[in-house]
Amino acid sequence: MATRKLVLSRERIQSRVIELGQRITADYSGKNLVMIGVLNGAFIFLADLVRAVTTAHEIDFIKVASYGDSASSSGTIRLVKDVEIDVAGKDILLVEDIVDSGRTLAWLADNFASKQAASVRVCALIDKRERRETEVGIDYTGFVLEQGFLVGYGLDYAQQYRHLPEIFTLIF
Repeated sequence: MATRKLVLSRERIQSRVIELGQRITADYSGKNLVMIGVLNGAFIFLADLVRAVTTAHEIDFIKVASYGDSASSSGTIRLVKDVEIDVAGKDILLVEDIVDSGRTLAWLADNFASKQAASVRVCALIDKRERRETEVGIDYTGFVLEQGFLVGYGLDYAQQYRHLPEIFTLIF
């Protein structure tokens, strides 16, 4: 049975989401912004972030799989659900819960570039460099954390713990 150790409080997360929303609003004012949440983990972060972004934008979702029910990535990225919005000529902001190895995010950025998006940028709640294998650019970072298996605020372990309003390290 795993135990949890608090890493980020609800208040700290919400404060940072508001700051990110203000920066995104300033950077995308007057542009054709599409915020794309990476399912399943980013749905809570995206919901809070879109309310903090006050410039006009569209919202869509994409789902890829690389973890399954494991604590480590399988290394294979599989598209499960593609976006429904035509992204050609639009400014894409990929909203991700956590960047770990970097492989999924690099794959997603290439995917949207191949669809003739005007720009592709990344907003990640957590930049976790402990297992980084592929260098990726993160334009808007909520928090930089070096280690630990994180759960809560959308982050899961085997589809559990997403509902927690704070972020914890899961200790096995």
